[in-house]
Amino acid sequence: MMEKAGYLQQTRYRAQDSEGTAHEVVELHILGNRYAIRRADLIKAVSGRVFVQVEELSHNWNYYLGQTRGLAHVSASGKALNIELFENGNFTLSLTTLRAVVHGKERSVVIVKIPETPAIKIRRIVDGQQKISAVV
Repeated sequence: MMEKAGYLQQTRYRAQDSEGTAHEVVELHILGNRYAIRRADLIKAVSGRVFVQVEELSHNWNYYLGQTRGLAHVSASGKALNIELFENGNFTLSLTTLRAVVHGKERSVVIVKIPETPAIKIRRIVDGQQKISAVV
C-alpha cells in the first residue's frame, strides 16, 4: 500500500543556482522537506525519458537551489514520474496530473512513497550439489 508523502506544485517564482542564474522551478514537498526541479528540465524528462536533478530549495529573501538530493525520470510504463531521493527512498506521482499542473490546469499533484520491498534470498540446493566447508 502506498502512502501519501507530499505534493508537487507549480510555482511562479524563480530560484537562483550557485552561479546566480535564475530558473523557473516546480516545488516538491516530500516528508517535510522542500525540493525543486527546474521547469525546463522537467519538460525534457516528461517528453524525452531522461533523468533530471531534484535539488534542495531554500528561501532567504530569494529562492535558491542547493545540492542535488535525487533524480527523477518517467517510469517504464510511461504513466508516472518516479523520484529517487538519495537519503529518503523512492516516490512517484501521476504523469497525467503532473502535465495538468505544468500547464496550469491543476494546482498540485500528490506524491506517494513507493514501499520498499525486502530483499529475499532464495537458496536452492540442487541434487548432486556438493557442499564445501572452509575453516578460517
